[in-house]
Amino acid sequence: MTKKVVIILSFMIMFSSMVLAENKILPIYSVNTKEKEVAITFDVAWGDEDLEEVLNILDENEVKATFFIVGDWAKEFPQHVKTIYEKGHDVANHSDRHPHVTKLTSEEIKKDIMDAHDRIKEIIGIDMDLYRAPYGEYNDDVVLAAKDCGYYTIQWDVDSLDWKNYGKQALIDKVLKHKNLTHGSIILLHTGTDYTKDALDELIKGIKTKGYEIIPVSKLLIREEYTCDHTGRQYKTNIDTTT
Repeated sequence: MTKKVVIILSFMIMFSSMVLAENKILPIYSVNTKEKEVAITFDVAWGDEDLEEVLNILDENEVKATFFIVGDWAKEFPQHVKTIYEKGHDVANHSDRHPHVTKLTSEEIKKDIMDAHDRIKEIIGIDMDLYRAPYGEYNDDVVLAAKDCGYYTIQWDVDSLDWKNYGKQALIDKVLKHKNLTHGSIILLHTGTDYTKDALDELIKGIKTKGYEIIPVSKLLIREEYTCDHTGRQYKTNIDTTT
């Protein structure tokens, strides 16, 4: 094989990868908005030791957040699900059993989503429409399965990495100094970690000091006539995403 042929084949492989990447169906990582608004989200999958404190801090700061709840957790702590909802926060779907959904068939993904949906609906009587896949793992099947179930798939563009339990100040700095933090950002936190509750008050105040209003994903989201660019940023249809 000549050097020229190798170069051509390499270019073809690279181009094919680019095409696949461009055609990949993306979840919503952030939302394009002129308003200085961001959303704080919590993935809720294990334990309840810090939940009351997290909710109290949100109350004290007059902030509404979005809680992506696993169905198994809701089954174990139904009163907490009611409290989250009654306090005016978004209650959202984080699967039923926290599986690796990219290893499931489309029908298995749908069953997992709807099992959580039905379980939580029995507790608070609402139909959720925001979904976050466990571990942040997704492929086209996951996003399309969620859509078929009536869900928007939500990721994040600011990851606190709080699950690494690396300390209060490091967590605060990770979010407040994050290169992606901007209008329409979606911030990822977790309950059940060592430092999230300790950092939350300062984190919220720091976000507000930067001039941002904190709102739930349900109020940030564009629900109709939208598209997502290659970063997963959501735009209203016909808005130029190249500028």
